[in-house]
Amino acid sequence: MTGSAPERRDLHFPAGDGRCHAWLYLPATAVTPPPVLVMAHGLGAVKALRLDAFARRFQAEGYACLVFDYRHFGESDGQPRELLSVRRQRQDWHAAVAFARTLPEVDGDRVVLWGTSFAGGHAITTAAEDPRITAAIAQCPFTDGLASTLALSPRTTARLTIAAGKDLAATALGRPPVRIKVAARPGELGLMSTDDAPDVFDGIIGLLHASGLTEADYRNDVPARVALQIPLYAPGRKAARIRCPILFCVCDDDTVAPAEATLRHAGKAPHGQIRRYPAGHFDIYTGEPFERVVTDQLDFLRTHAHP
Repeated sequence: MTGSAPERRDLHFPAGDGRCHAWLYLPATAVTPPPVLVMAHGLGAVKALRLDAFARRFQAEGYACLVFDYRHFGESDGQPRELLSVRRQRQDWHAAVAFARTLPEVDGDRVVLWGTSFAGGHAITTAAEDPRITAAIAQCPFTDGLASTLALSPRTTARLTIAAGKDLAATALGRPPVRIKVAARPGELGLMSTDDAPDVFDGIIGLLHASGLTEADYRNDVPARVALQIPLYAPGRKAARIRCPILFCVCDDDTVAPAEATLRHAGKAPHGQIRRYPAGHFDIYTGEPFERVVTDQLDFLRTHAHP
């Protein structure tokens, strides 16, 4: 591939019973097809929340990036909106990888996974399930549903369980979903509402502002049924099955995806590397923590997937 390429292209790819919307970033010039990073966001989040900042840095270093929204989110297909399903999101990851391998502008034999937060967990499971993956990056990854659930107060856990039951009942009766917040203010019910992390909601607002968006641009709630799935999802248990190099970027002050559990699982990856940051779960997306983590990720990519 030679000459100039579009800075960012909008496209769709098939996934399950619908389509996912994606952004394709291509390097401005390349002598040969570049490696491609398949990238997605975390719990209830969309690619517009700062993933562009990461993709542009990788693009500038000669990498292609396929950044996608799950079905039900962003510009992707799916009803009800904002349905957060672990099973469907994992299907979307495999569909995104399969699609990336068909793109003529990239080297389909060199696919790198990049996931942050909840998607960090999906990157772990996808890398474990697909032996053709070249490398993977899991940033402040969700690795252990039980650990994340135990970070919530017992009262919050009970309220989430009740809301999930009501949502399932509403679905069975053909009624609109019962919804809960993703990131909650102190005192509100939400999937991310730990008592010792009152800045969780502020973290989401910070991501919006850093992305040039407002609260009106992001729906901060999802059908409550996902609260029954999260405690049972432990992608970190598959780390030992990953045969490719994988970089774990761990925030030491993370109370959403507790660092202790992540470090325990990451240590079992045969070709795992760990980088730690004195930061909270949402700090990694902006400012000095962002610069540090992107630098480390680019060093990792140059070693294991040089463009």
